[in-house]
Amino acid sequence: MNPLTKVKLINELNEREASLGVKETVSWHSEYKDSAWIFIGGFPYELTEGDIVCVFSQYGEIANINLVRDKKTGKSKGFCFICYEDQRSTILAVDNLNGIKIKGRTIRVDHVLNYRPPKDNEDMDDITKRLREEGCAPKLPDPSSSESEEEEQYAVPVKKPKKEKKEKKNKKEKKALKEEREQRERLAQTPPGSAPTVRVKKEKEDLGYDKYSQRGAAEERLRSRGERPGAEPRNPQDTHRQEYGGFRNRHGDQQDRERDRSREDEKRRHEMGERRDGGLQLESKRTGREERERERDNDRNRESEKDRDSDRNRDREREKDRDSDRNRDREREKDGDSDRNRERDQSSKHREAHSRERDYRRK
Repeated sequence: MNPLTKVKLINELNEREASLGVKETVSWHSEYKDSAWIFIGGFPYELTEGDIVCVFSQYGEIANINLVRDKKTGKSKGFCFICYEDQRSTILAVDNLNGIKIKGRTIRVDHVLNYRPPKDNEDMDDITKRLREEGCAPKLPDPSSSESEEEEQYAVPVKKPKKEKKEKKNKKEKKALKEEREQRERLAQTPPGSAPTVRVKKEKEDLGYDKYSQRGAAEERLRSRGERPGAEPRNPQDTHRQEYGGFRNRHGDQQDRERDRSREDEKRRHEMGERRDGGLQLESKRTGREERERERDNDRNRESEKDRDSDRNRDREREKDRDSDRNRDREREKDGDSDRNRERDQSSKHREAHSRERDYRRK
């Protein structure tokens, strides 16, 4: 039968007896009046003997517990047997704790008619053997021991002599004497000509001074490279030009373009001149096609001139943008120079203060 159905049946029996008002002598619990053992099953595997005792000891004093474990691994199998000192505690536990949930799992609590203790195995732990032999019920104290405890309670406490302070003083004196002896031995071991070693305290290093010195070293590196410290990095085009022979003039690119254009114009003029010379010789042979070609050439020349003008305007705008960028770079360099001067003033003040402190400490 499913354990959950057993839980439901036991609860239904208890509800019927409670509603009918059945006496204890006629109740189904009377069949187990000679057994103080109960069965508990379905609880989580993480629970130990102590956890189960804490839950079930609210209805009576527990005399013994047997948590069934695996022989190889020693882990709990999820069921156990408990023995109460009073058999009436079993009835309360079955009526009240059957069907409750512990960590999300419903447990089953039922009577045990004939409990048979398990056989001892070689793999059994010492703790489980002791539990099965002695149980887990608290032992009653002897009457002689109880009388001695009462006498101790009513006895008047006697103050202890104050020896701790004296012992501390004696320890301090002994340490001082040991140190003096060690110093004397050292002096005796050293030769007479050699001077005794003297400890000199080291000055604490100022972290701020190291920061300023590191900044000065970084500025020197930048100056050695040809860059100004504090200034922003220049455009990649400018650095490329500087690596390959210095900057070009502002109008260098424009002059190259104008040269190329003048060469193209000369070629075109030369071609036009040859055409004109050939036209003087062959004026009679000219046709309408040559006039159309001239018109087309004129149109092309006009378009080329327009393109040149547009290119010139673009070059002028680019020059203006370059001039504005150079002005910005100059302003940034000025700001960087001002920041460097401030940092130098601060570093000089800090060094002066540091030197004063050193002189004061030496004095």
